Amino acid sequence: MTDQALDRGGSDRADAVRPGSGDRFFGRQRELKSLHADIERAGLDTLAGRKAARARVLLIAGRPGSGRTALAEELARRLADRYPDGILRVRLAESGGRPVPLEEAARRLLADLGVASPPGAGDEELTEMVREALAVRRALLLVDEAHDAEHLDLLLPDNPDCLVVAVSDGPLTGIPGVRPCTLGGMDAKSAIELLTAFTGEVRITVDPQAAETVAEECGGQPAALILVGGWLAARPGASVADAAKQLRALPDDGEQPRGVRPLARAFKLVYESLPQPAARILRLLALAPAGFADAHTASALAGCSVAAARTTLDGFAELGLLHPAGDGFEVPGCLAPLLRALCEVSDRPAEVQLARARMLERTVRRLQACRAITEPEGSPARRKLAGLPRALRFTSVREAGAWLRGNRPALLASARLAVDDGELDTLARRLVASLVRALAAHQGTEAAAPDLYGLHQLVLDVAERRGLHREQAAALLNLGDLDARTGRTEDALARYRAALEAGRAANDAYATGRAMESVGGAYQELGDWQRAADWYGRALAQRQARGEQADEARLYGRLGTAHTYAGRYGEALRSWRAAAAGYRRLGDVPAQARALSEAARVQGYAGRPEESLHTCREAVERARRAGDVRLQAALQLRLADTLDRLGDPAAAQLHRLASERLLGTEGSTYEIRSGFEED
Repeated sequence: MTDQALDRGGSDRADAVRPGSGDRFFGRQRELKSLHADIERAGLDTLAGRKAARARVLLIAGRPGSGRTALAEELARRLADRYPDGILRVRLAESGGRPVPLEEAARRLLADLGVASPPGAGDEELTEMVREALAVRRALLLVDEAHDAEHLDLLLPDNPDCLVVAVSDGPLTGIPGVRPCTLGGMDAKSAIELLTAFTGEVRITVDPQAAETVAEECGGQPAALILVGGWLAARPGASVADAAKQLRALPDDGEQPRGVRPLARAFKLVYESLPQPAARILRLLALAPAGFADAHTASALAGCSVAAARTTLDGFAELGLLHPAGDGFEVPGCLAPLLRALCEVSDRPAEVQLARARMLERTVRRLQACRAITEPEGSPARRKLAGLPRALRFTSVREAGAWLRGNRPALLASARLAVDDGELDTLARRLVASLVRALAAHQGTEAAAPDLYGLHQLVLDVAERRGLHREQAAALLNLGDLDARTGRTEDALARYRAALEAGRAANDAYATGRAMESVGGAYQELGDWQRAADWYGRALAQRQARGEQADEARLYGRLGTAHTYAGRYGEALRSWRAAAAGYRRLGDVPAQARALSEAARVQGYAGRPEESLHTCREAVERARRAGDVRLQAALQLRLADTLDRLGDPAAAQLHRLASERLLGTEGSTYEIRSGFEED
């Protein structure tokens, strides 16, 4: 909550008010002047004749509702021209005070900087990437809810051309050279100006003393003034003196810190004026993930229609109880503790848990609709989508994708909260699975990999807690694949071994076979060809026992690759011939041609060029029958190389010309790879 009226940004502000015209910033001129002076102040490095090693940090400290974020935003607006690479914003805590994982905060910054973040990377790697990206930029970094000095320190750029503006409750010990600009209440003149934006000038002019009393009762806190202003705006017939009288009549809660009491009384004034159904919806918004609620969230929490929920949320925004944010609303951080306290007192735990379950179920259905819209017309998913209530459906892929992107932070927070709850694990598993499918459908597996990594970890947490070995194996395999894709082969190997144990515990033949093959692949990546071949052999034996011919043929090829790398050409040749035979039985002519090509390659390595020539010709014939022109051309080149070794350059040249004719481009080549490079 802050003191900047009419700015509808998505951060934790007390300035989302509808009355008035134009964006205005009320008061805080002394603080702005002090912050500007602090920017120009020479640091210790400058005084010592050295260039500063890091970005300067300005700290704006104050209680939630004191206007700290709005002051930071106003400062950033005034300084924007100095930083041509823009203003970056990140929050280290959600509106309810729950810390945002540093990994998530760093990924958001990297996305804003246009830098791809690797899935599964830890805090240190990601924050180092942030610092490296900012090291070559002149940017202003606004860090809201920076309560953890250690986390803030990890984000600080090693670049004196950058400026960091941090917002926190109090001093951040551990960040050197930072002098906090501490906010108290607004001066009376600015407080009355803020109040006037709601009431209009007439009601203030007829009783200026009452306006001063209201400002005093609110402690000059922008959040409290906005709530009282919203209450007055909703009652055109009420005078400012009426608001002052009712505020004075409200008792203080002695258990709360003195600085919080004015806001608590202003909130109570507004809350007690609400109809009972609306008051219940407001309380339940304390459950909204990441403090973000749209009409669907409110509808599910309260068990009312979407239209009724939307009308109620609009009314809350008019009163200053919520701030517009994207397609929904944000619960102000300073009000979140008050809502939680009311929820604990007024609603039974069973009712609260039921409301949470309804919210998660609604989110699951929206995610299912979000994914289903990407399926072809007439598909089972689209038919199921048509059966959903109209309010849950999306009209186009574009609309669904925009919803997914805009709600991504809240959806990820919802998944984390559902898993942490521990009592709604079935819903949590459905939610995570639906979110994984929706992200993959709209963004693609590669682009969504960083989010998918965290979601697979959540699945693993639930599976381990509930003893669900099959889901545990699946999550470990998915995590291992992402680790392997980003070069963390040792981590991937550990994941695959754990998946093998979980698959055996679940008696899941697919998971165990997949894990054994993946273990072999990890050893192959590490250059341990003997162990790679051993694990491929185990996976092959299982596939053979189950009669899975396609996987059997593929594993023979992987065995052939491992043996070739290890220099065991006899075993490699047997494996490739077995693979070719398997593909022949399956009727997969192109795959048979490739397997024969690799067998010819191995024969060449083993010093058997005549046999290699014969096998390669057989492969060319299979490629021709399959109609695979590029493969046929590549095999013609391999024939040419083999004929060169046999001392027949004329025949070799004929095959090269044949390859060029097939490709239609002189000198083009197509390399067949089986996982290893030709010497």
